[in-house]
Amino acid sequence: MSVLKLIFRILINKYFLTTVAFVLWMVFFDSNNLLTRNKLQEKLDGLNVEKQFYLQEIKKDSTLTDQLLSDSAQLEKYARERYLMKKEKEDLFLVIDTTVDQHP
Repeated sequence: MSVLKLIFRILINKYFLTTVAFVLWMVFFDSNNLLTRNKLQEKLDGLNVEKQFYLQEIKKDSTLTDQLLSDSAQLEKYARERYLMKKEKEDLFLVIDTTVDQHP
């Protein structure tokens, strides 16, 4: 019986009740609660992954730009392949591969 009285006294203690109320408030009701913080952290992680992707793309494009600005043959090859440019009095034949690759 004394164990039950001890537990009851702890549960009705004003400091215990205040602490439980504070923890509940911070976990569920506050504007910066744990659920909101978790969602924001997931969004931040996704944005960091996206940032790394774009930084890699910028690095790749910078390298390509340096190559194209330094080598005119490379620039001509890029223009012909990418933008289908051609020299004057030159015929251009497009070969389009319509087969679907069976192995991803």
